[in-house]
Amino acid sequence: MDPLHLALMLSIMFCSLVAGLLFGFAIVVMPGIGKLTDKQYLLAFKHMDGIIQNNHPIFILVWAGSILSIIFTLIMGIMELSGTQLYLLVLASILYLFGVQLPTFRINIPLNNSLQNLDIEALDESEDASYRTGFEAPWNRWNRIRTVNAIIAVAILLLLLIQL
Repeated sequence: MDPLHLALMLSIMFCSLVAGLLFGFAIVVMPGIGKLTDKQYLLAFKHMDGIIQNNHPIFILVWAGSILSIIFTLIMGIMELSGTQLYLLVLASILYLFGVQLPTFRINIPLNNSLQNLDIEALDESEDASYRTGFEAPWNRWNRIRTVNAIIAVAILLLLLIQL
């Protein structure tokens, strides 16, 4: 197996795992904790995100692996591919890097960090509700955007793999 095929398969694997995580949050986790009271919701999300914030090694491997592998695959593809195959790889890479990772670093992580810095136990009910409103809607909106982009990027990468 040549290095481009190997890199493409690693990209598909890592990006699929990220897509699945985002999808799971979109259809199960967030609707599930969405039924909790405001304080419970904030605490539940803070605890889940705390696992990631504490540099969970498998999460870091998958998340960073998806970024590094897609960049490496793109570089290799630019050197070896042409025509439609190159366009597919560029499109998938743009969708993944700018449609998944950019919103993650520009929107979702700052929202997560603000929640990590919040003393939820010290908030009263109206503050809980206000903070949840400012957090939940944008976080969910951007997670849905990330999910769709990740799924489309993986589908394009799979199409490219079939063509090679």
